[in-house]
Amino acid sequence: MSGLDYQRYCDEIVAQTDLLRTTTAKADMTTPVPSCPGWNLGQLLRHLGGCHRWVERIVRTRSAEFLPDDDFRDLTQYTDEDAAVLDGWLAEGAALLADALRAAGPRAQVWSPVPGGGTPFFARRMAHETVVHRADATLAVGNSFEVREQVALDCLDEWMELGSLPQMFEFHPEQRELLGPGRTLHLHATDTAPEARGEWVVDLTGDAITWRRAHEKCAVAVRGPLTDLLLVVYKRQSPRAGSVEVIGDTELLDFWLERVSFA
Repeated sequence: MSGLDYQRYCDEIVAQTDLLRTTTAKADMTTPVPSCPGWNLGQLLRHLGGCHRWVERIVRTRSAEFLPDDDFRDLTQYTDEDAAVLDGWLAEGAALLADALRAAGPRAQVWSPVPGGGTPFFARRMAHETVVHRADATLAVGNSFEVREQVALDCLDEWMELGSLPQMFEFHPEQRELLGPGRTLHLHATDTAPEARGEWVVDLTGDAITWRRAHEKCAVAVRGPLTDLLLVVYKRQSPRAGSVEVIGDTELLDFWLERVSFA
């Protein structure tokens, strides 16, 4: 269940893009992005902005079919970007997407990669896509990444939900190797208020990957600040970096992080 409402997602697309633009305003666009191997900052921004515009076309046209998305996947031509031009283009694309989502509303039927996703899926996905790529840019320029608690919690929830969809086994059959007796993981954010329930259990003991917000003893526990947990799960930070503490079966954690993905 989504933790933010539809309008908040629309707002976050613009807000997170503005924070990203502030981070990259004076940066060298040829700076490598370590968390996205092979990309520089200009390519990262082209990818995100292209993704915004692709979703905007789907929503604005109420497309019931997949639209080609090559524009933000092949980044070979964007190796030497003009930062000023890219900044305005990125801002425009985020605003266009947010406006299209608001105009369509949360009940509009459009194609999405998950059954019944529609505009709510894209509003949430694009908000968190922007959060994570803001992290990529922030870390690339050597700054510390921060995100509001409510947004980070929902970003982790979405990752758990998408990563445990049954069709993920079709896209990534190797994920079935994760399943087995006694295979459970506990993620515990140490800096959230008790009412925020910043804890997740990933259960790999059945026929599918499942998860729940809970405090339980598991084969491996990962404890640390919420932002660090978000970066670890998205493979933007090593579980052995920062203030993260790993207790228990470290090999299971490494195996899970290696295999699980919703991309």
